[in-house]
Amino acid sequence: MIAVIACGNANRRDDGAGPEVMRVLKEGVLASKEPEVRLLDAGTDGMGVMFAARGCRSLILVDACRSGSESGAVFEVPGEELVQPYQPSLNLHDFRWDHALHAGRSIYGEDFPDDVVVLLIEAANVDFGLELSPPVAGAVAKVAARIEALVAERLNGKTDRG
Repeated sequence: MIAVIACGNANRRDDGAGPEVMRVLKEGVLASKEPEVRLLDAGTDGMGVMFAARGCRSLILVDACRSGSESGAVFEVPGEELVQPYQPSLNLHDFRWDHALHAGRSIYGEDFPDDVVVLLIEAANVDFGLELSPPVAGAVAKVAARIEALVAERLNGKTDRG
């Protein structure tokens, strides 16, 4: 199984890029690929990412980012480059998907995917609101198409990871 998981807060303008990509994916060809493909909008729930990825052979994540690059820029990054150990506190609200990658591998071992790809869309505005900025809205379709291609590669057994 392949998990495609969107992260982000749709009430914080461009932070809703991930959920918007997921909306597009659920209206497209991937909607008919279940049970081979699991589509999930995890919102800001890092634990949900970890649980949903368990037992999958591949994981594709999509989220917004703030790197200082041009708004709407898209980054495709191998998951192992973004893994972050979680520093325990009394608040699990700060447990993000990058922590989930580390914790999932630590807890579930071989039952957690090694094949992880993260697609990030550079946000322009994360103020309260529902609308995506034009550059981010323009990137949504490109990212959805790229995810569809990544899923097709994995379903056909053709990935860089073998």
